[in-house]
Amino acid sequence: MDTQMSELNELMKARRNKLEALYAKGINPFGQRYDRTHSCTEIVEKFDELEGKKVSIAGRVMAKRIHGKAGFAHIQDMSGQVQIYARVDDLGEGYELFESLDIGDIIGIKGEVFRTRKGEITVACKELVMLCKSLRPLPEKWHGLRDVELRYRQRYIDLIVNPEVKEVFVLRSKIITAIREFLNSKGFLEVETPTMHPIPGGANARPFITHHNALDMDLYLRIALELHLKRLLVGGFEKVYEIGRIFRNEGISTKHNPEFTMLELYQAYADYEVMMELVEEMIAYIAEKVLGTLKISYQGEEIDLTPPWERISMLGAIEKYTGIDFSAVNSEKDLKEIAEKFDIEIKKPFSKGKLINEVFEKEVEPRLIQPTFVLDYPIEISPLAKRKEDNPELTYRFEGFIGTFELANAFSELNDPIDQRKRFEEQARMREAGDEGAHAMDEDFLKALEYGMPPAGGLGIGIDRLVMVLTDCPSIRDVILFPTMRLRE
Repeated sequence: MDTQMSELNELMKARRNKLEALYAKGINPFGQRYDRTHSCTEIVEKFDELEGKKVSIAGRVMAKRIHGKAGFAHIQDMSGQVQIYARVDDLGEGYELFESLDIGDIIGIKGEVFRTRKGEITVACKELVMLCKSLRPLPEKWHGLRDVELRYRQRYIDLIVNPEVKEVFVLRSKIITAIREFLNSKGFLEVETPTMHPIPGGANARPFITHHNALDMDLYLRIALELHLKRLLVGGFEKVYEIGRIFRNEGISTKHNPEFTMLELYQAYADYEVMMELVEEMIAYIAEKVLGTLKISYQGEEIDLTPPWERISMLGAIEKYTGIDFSAVNSEKDLKEIAEKFDIEIKKPFSKGKLINEVFEKEVEPRLIQPTFVLDYPIEISPLAKRKEDNPELTYRFEGFIGTFELANAFSELNDPIDQRKRFEEQARMREAGDEGAHAMDEDFLKALEYGMPPAGGLGIGIDRLVMVLTDCPSIRDVILFPTMRLRE
């Protein structure tokens, strides 16, 4: 390590010396505005019309080789790379600048497009401008680097040297654009709601806490978008959505980042059946629009996104994969035996609904490869969803799964303020018993419901997980530009 640091320091010292040399020659090492006529990729793609013509391009030097009084380099911009050719006869004193270039420097080039004898499309430099002197060398062995944590910490280098990483984030942007296009075409209105809440609500999760000095009050970074959007249904909006950042003070894994992006939408006079149809149609639209196909590969599994997706009840899925019929299990003794069978820790407050969910997550989720809607969740874990009329222990709620990931969560929304208050009270008892993620009492939301909220369907989709599946990335940190990382000691 000491040897590596010593070598790095020597390389940086050499670059600082080159920086001073540029200043001594009256050259600004950090440049000004530079007007380009084409991107690097356009030079290659439009060679037939650009051959012999003058162009202006700019980018980062990624490779360089000198052959006496002439040399070649590859420069890279957002679109890709192109080769440039420099020689003393064309650049005069400017050739010294070309010779002094380091990998990583950003330059501007004016020149003519031609093809070399080996067939490579190239720009012959007639003018060379330094736009930014790189003072720190790029890692030589970055490509294929196994230290993925270092790539996450220094994403800017990852993006420079690994074009496939950049493509993931280009696709992420296109996916979010396609979501907006789809929802706008369906008459949904995009809105913005507060990020800081006086009461954390809309999900079972631990919040981050901050303090507002002027108001001398604690506030919570939002753990969901739900309750403010439902207030808008009370106010008369009928189709609303928000794409926003969510913050949950919980663990980090390949599926979880404390800060993530969520789509939530609400449609008055709809239910969870409408939401299922919307999810199928929207994800199919996104895949077709962005990828050009409904058949994708995720971590070696071929997945068909074509609607309709499979539908199965939560209890039916558990019985299918474990043989246990929870509808016939009621005694605490039997429930504890099931917990022991699947090595599930019994945490207080204990309930049948929670155990059902834990068995499902452990035994069923890993088997849900193809797009699947799992329906009718226990009421204990669904405090904001309507009860099923034929079974009040269950709710009109579904989750959508692809590639073992839960991507979507939706309800027929509870609009009965009396039932909602009872649910909140039960959640409050669970909090007092030690469940930090249980829902808090929200009197203002209850007051809004008392004015009347129309029956509605509500939906949440994790944008990061959707991007993971559509770009075949194994970790959520692969699709978040700057994921949360532990500070280095």
